[in-house]
Amino acid sequence: MYKDKAHHTKFHLFLLFIVLGVLIWSLIKPKTYSDWLADGGPIVVGLIIVIAVYPRFKFTSLSYVIIAILSILEFIGAHYTFSEVPLFDWIKEEYGLKRNDYDRLGHFMKGFATIVIREILVRKAHIQIGAWLIFFTMSIIMAIAALYEIAEMLTSVITSGSQFAQDFTGTQSDPFDSEWDMTMALIGSIVGLLLLSKWHNKLLKQLKE
Repeated sequence: MYKDKAHHTKFHLFLLFIVLGVLIWSLIKPKTYSDWLADGGPIVVGLIIVIAVYPRFKFTSLSYVIIAILSILEFIGAHYTFSEVPLFDWIKEEYGLKRNDYDRLGHFMKGFATIVIREILVRKAHIQIGAWLIFFTMSIIMAIAALYEIAEMLTSVITSGSQFAQDFTGTQSDPFDSEWDMTMALIGSIVGLLLLSKWHNKLLKQLKE
């Protein structure tokens, strides 16, 4: 049986309270509630699932930190829309960039979810740490990234020409936006595995002790 001896439930609750605080803030006068629902809704569903399974399946605290960071980034993007986050508008103007790159950051950070997927594969699918684990985790994260782009495409087709379609897809007139988004997720997954795998392995080992 896996037992989290390395980290305390209080830390997990601390992360949850931070995420809930950002969630409440993001729901206060977002650009539009339809945009918020499209971007933030799936994250809320995911958080509910993570909380519901907590008594039976506790992730390592590293995975919870990644989940919290990704949730916060999504709620910020849902509040402003991913192409209009003020800080990145300022960066765009200050450095003469062609677009607001907050969505690029978001997709890069989504690549770090490979650690969460990695943990599920090790603990539930019992895949041994090694080359196959790397292959499966990266394949899954890229499949998720591709499915997200397909969802954006379908949304754009169904709501063609609407402001909602422009806000949700956030292409900012970049014909290669989808390709860039998937590329950033790929880079993020590689960086995440390189930086965090050894630490994650130690935490997984501690769960078994």
